Amino acid sequence: MTRRAIYPGSFDPLTNGHLDIIERGLKLFDELIVAVLVNQEKKGLFPFDERLTMLREAIPSPQVRIDQFQGLLVDYAQKTQATAIVRGIRAISDYEYELQMALMNRRLAPHIETVFLMAGEAYSYVSSRLVKEVFQLGGSITGLVPPIVEERMRQKLDKK
Repeated sequence: MTRRAIYPGSFDPLTNGHLDIIERGLKLFDELIVAVLVNQEKKGLFPFDERLTMLREAIPSPQVRIDQFQGLLVDYAQKTQATAIVRGIRAISDYEYELQMALMNRRLAPHIETVFLMAGEAYSYVSSRLVKEVFQLGGSITGLVPPIVEERMRQKLDKK
């Protein structure tokens, strides 16, 4: 039986912290579905299709499937026959939020586990929101995001 897990998120933008969680998640599971939440009401830095493209370019592993989902994560997990949800934790504030989500998911689908992976030390402060903020204020994001993401962010800045 394939051990399949889902790593959900907006990935706007994809950071090296996300890649760290993916790499470490692959040590625990045979297949990892990186699932981008479709949220029509939320305006992101990158359009949805561009995020999917960047994920596919940055993660060429045959063990990783890039996909999208809407609605309840546990419904998507059941549809894809995933047995676990992988979540990265950077700080206590992340844990409090993620614990609430994990407990609700367990109530809705008791057979799907949530696995928390602590952020690697080098990425414990990195968030997509912070990367966008630093970039928009002219700071360097080198080493915080994959080169393809940094290049696309620069292209966006040049168009303004």
